[in-house]
Amino acid sequence: MSAEITEQELAAARESWGDALVAISKAFEEEGIDAARVAANRALDTAYGFDLGQVLFKPTMAGGEQTFRTTREGAIAYFVGHTDEYPGDSGFGIKGWRSVISETAASFIQGDVAMWMGWVTFIDKDGDITKVDKSWGYKKDEAGTLRIVLHHSSLPYQPE
Repeated sequence: MSAEITEQELAAARESWGDALVAISKAFEEEGIDAARVAANRALDTAYGFDLGQVLFKPTMAGGEQTFRTTREGAIAYFVGHTDEYPGDSGFGIKGWRSVISETAASFIQGDVAMWMGWVTFIDKDGDITKVDKSWGYKKDEAGTLRIVLHHSSLPYQPE
């Protein structure tokens, strides 16, 4: 097992993250909020590096005092909503997503740490598209799995 992260591993990590988001949406539609919460916890367990330390998480549609999510609970709330602690969260992961496509602008790899930035396009069950600017930072764990340690997302700048 190589500690050096490859571009192929970055691509696979992004694809896996997108598949997990679609699974959260489908779980919500088919079985409700409790199933979506289980799927979101599974996504955090497989994609994020909470076991490695603090995960720096700035979701797309979060603001005010809860812009930055510094806890696992804050991340779960963003993906599924339905929590009193984060009343502004409607659940980004339960919006009916069917496809997630990433386009690389640039990446940086140094050993077991990598950063990626680009665009991520989300397509919902009605064919509606949401495109965001995204940056992910990854660290390879002891098992050789890429873990997200930085997740920053924002809507594209719209000049007036």
